Amino acid sequence: MNLAKTISTALIMSAFLVVLSGCEGNEGPVEKAGKKIDQTTQKLGGKIEAAGESIQDAAKGND
Repeated sequence: MNLAKTISTALIMSAFLVVLSGCEGNEGPVEKAGKKIDQTTQKLGGKIEAAGESIQDAAKGND
């Protein structure tokens, strides 16, 4: 359960960072790299969350 809360918090923080960085129209190379990092973090968070749910289901005996 703590893993899910941690992942959710990380995803929300990433979303806020994307929104705040989206205020400027011109993107430099660092901002583009930051967006790619945010996207990768979101994808990884989703995969970790899915793995956590699978582990919980396996622990409960639900395959």
